[in-house]
Amino acid sequence: MRIARIGGSSDMPVLVTGGAGYIGSHAVHALRDAGRPVAVIDNLSTGFRFAVPDDVPFYHGDIADRALLMRIFAEQGMGEGTGAIMHFAGSIIVPESVEKPLWYYDNNTAKSRSLIETAVISGVPHFLFSSTAATYGVPDTTTVTEQSPTVPINPYGWSKLMTEQMLADAANAHPLNFCALRYFNVAGADPRTRTGQSTAGATHLIKVAVEAALGKRDCVSVFGTDYETPDGTGVRDYIHVSDLAAAHVLALDALIAEPGHSLTMNCGYGRGFSVLEVLDAVDRVAGSRIERIYSERRSGDPAALVADSALLRATVPWAPRYDSLDTIVEHALAWEERLPAVRQSAA
Repeated sequence: MRIARIGGSSDMPVLVTGGAGYIGSHAVHALRDAGRPVAVIDNLSTGFRFAVPDDVPFYHGDIADRALLMRIFAEQGMGEGTGAIMHFAGSIIVPESVEKPLWYYDNNTAKSRSLIETAVISGVPHFLFSSTAATYGVPDTTTVTEQSPTVPINPYGWSKLMTEQMLADAANAHPLNFCALRYFNVAGADPRTRTGQSTAGATHLIKVAVEAALGKRDCVSVFGTDYETPDGTGVRDYIHVSDLAAAHVLALDALIAEPGHSLTMNCGYGRGFSVLEVLDAVDRVAGSRIERIYSERRSGDPAALVADSALLRATVPWAPRYDSLDTIVEHALAWEERLPAVRQSAA
């Protein structure tokens, strides 16, 4: 059933966890642009205070701090059947999750359990969760649907899948509904350069490539050139972060419209680009050539991973605005050029 947009002027307050991070900060802007009351909690372990607009209430703290959450809910008018949580707080680096699995299960899973419990105790009725295509592991097919087997191959993927399961069980037992949005490869930056990917040492390909284009890195490593893809390099579905943020706002409308109904939906465009196609796009947009260093495949990397986003498109009126690889690169490059001045002004 397709959910019509309820209206951007809804007065339901939304708490964004990890709202000073990359995707979370874009969600904050999307909510503000839609006229929704929004507040942020972030411990700033990987986020940046400058990513949150000055007029958005900001709480520096941990999502496992129940006393702080209860205070936030009270101050923001949440609980007792009103309010929503958009949960972006967590760690996302796959190799790090392999090296520090228990830390990932604590930071991503145990703390999410605490957050969900506090929401249930307080009566916050809606919960949107930042999940991942890593829940699918290495699928047998290039394109995956929400019904594809979920067999993660690393602690990061498992930590997210466990949280999805906790939400499903909590929704069965309590007056809570949720939407788990499984992201594919998120890239780009706010078209108005209000925020973007700011983390030092980021591992996302487009972020790495625009850094190289601006001389912040010497080269870009290409891991594997012998995949069964048109040019031998891995193929991924890249989604613009602002289109992803818009999907969250629409998913919130869907949860509000059907309080007893929960959702799990893929977020991607349904088409993929290879590593070399991405690097060629960065060359094209930047007007210079990035040096490529060719390396062996990384363990566990599928040849291709593309989203079937039919459920998202059928459920909410999601119409991507920035589904062009060159546009994604242009916005990422514009933010990377602006980032030093943003950092300096925030110092």
